[in-house]
Amino acid sequence: MQAAMEVTARYCRKEMEAYGECVASKPSSWHEECSMLKVNVARCTSSHPIIRRIRQACSEPFAAFEGCLRQNQTAAENCAEHLGRFLQCAETVKPA
Repeated sequence: MQAAMEVTARYCRKEMEAYGECVASKPSSWHEECSMLKVNVARCTSSHPIIRRIRQACSEPFAAFEGCLRQNQTAAENCAEHLGRFLQCAETVKPA
């Protein structure tokens, strides 16, 4: 999850910041009032060309990282090596 967040933050920063500000400013009603901003984040991550390329090129290291997280739900720090491999892969993916 952290890896996905890092990639999302890098390429969809504007959308992430708007959503985060909304959530922070509406602690009791954010799930209703910020839903469109959450959709904007999802739309950005699913349509951004570089994120699509990263998903395709780095699917194996990301799947390994996710599998590690499932096996280490209470000790995510055990997956640092997997996270590093995914981020290293993501860094090699160049925009078209």
